[in-house]
Amino acid sequence: MPISLYIALALLALLAGWVFSNFFRRHMQGENAPEQTVDVTILDKQAIANDESEPGHDEQEYWIYVQKGKIGPKREFQVGIHYFQALNPGDKGTLTYQGDKFLHFAMKR
Repeated sequence: MPISLYIALALLALLAGWVFSNFFRRHMQGENAPEQTVDVTILDKQAIANDESEPGHDEQEYWIYVQKGKIGPKREFQVGIHYFQALNPGDKGTLTYQGDKFLHFAMKR
């Protein structure tokens, strides 16, 4: 087999790795992710004890679990205490987020 075929395969593998790493960083880790809005339903919420909290900071982490549409993907976001107390399972509204970072929730009535 000619060496140019091996070189082409190696370049194709490098290109695929680069595309995957950019996709992973942007969409999974939220690095340089665009701000997005989506209509969701709150599925559940949970407060988790944070044993490593510093003095003066919250001793708990607050999470909400949301779903896009009726059969859409489910996601989780860490929120502040005010959103945690205001939102309840079954609430519907518009979620604004950036990657995996929660930004805002506007409830629809």
